[in-house]
Amino acid sequence: MSARLPLAPQDESGGSQAVKAQLRLREMILSGDLPGGSRIAELAIVERLGVSRTPIRAALMRLEQEGLLEALPNGGYAVRTFSERDVADAIELRGTVEGLAARLAAERGVEHAVLAEARACLEEVDCLLEQPALDDDAFTQYVRLNQRFHTLLAEMAGSPVLVRELERVVSLPFASPSGFVVVQANSPKARDMLVVAQDQHRQVLDAIEGREGARAEAIMREHSRLAQRNLREAVRGPHPERMPGVRLIRQRG
Repeated sequence: MSARLPLAPQDESGGSQAVKAQLRLREMILSGDLPGGSRIAELAIVERLGVSRTPIRAALMRLEQEGLLEALPNGGYAVRTFSERDVADAIELRGTVEGLAARLAAERGVEHAVLAEARACLEEVDCLLEQPALDDDAFTQYVRLNQRFHTLLAEMAGSPVLVRELERVVSLPFASPSGFVVVQANSPKARDMLVVAQDQHRQVLDAIEGREGARAEAIMREHSRLAQRNLREAVRGPHPERMPGVRLIRQRG
């Protein structure tokens, strides 16, 4: 049976100036305060955030590793932009890796306690979806529970290699399991799409518990297609500004 392998812990040091700078810079990028393509002036950021150059440099390096910044040939960084294809490929890759995780979980077996925790998570989602319409608070709760379920799914494979690869692919703000859920909040089909996603969650758990590896993998590959649909709606919809970071995505010509 697979042992639980938690995702790599993040730096939780609230006193870390580098971490605080990283969070603030990420927020500035995703909000459009630092537009896509713009060069990051290190001294200007130092003055703006009121911290020294050392933690700013560390924060910039971490954001480059996340994929939000790119290093310039002559030094310094610029805010990255992403083609729609870049984001679609990242979502496709997530579906592939999560599909592999689901197949390995089914083939290797998963501890009953982990399956029970995942089912309890989905039961909380069921309670949310009993509402005829979802408000902002319900969507926030859904995002939290959806992330928790996908984290548990990664643990089920019992593979630190897969955990690391999933962490890498979801580091872009658009490729995470809930990356485009916010876009659905103002759609009349919002609840219906989440019901479909919830059904796929239950199906993959059934397949894993039933040791049906190929079926579990196929379900998670199909599951990522919902995110692809949400990507198209986010980029081409009438209110892209409602989705943090969408302005960094370049539409296909």
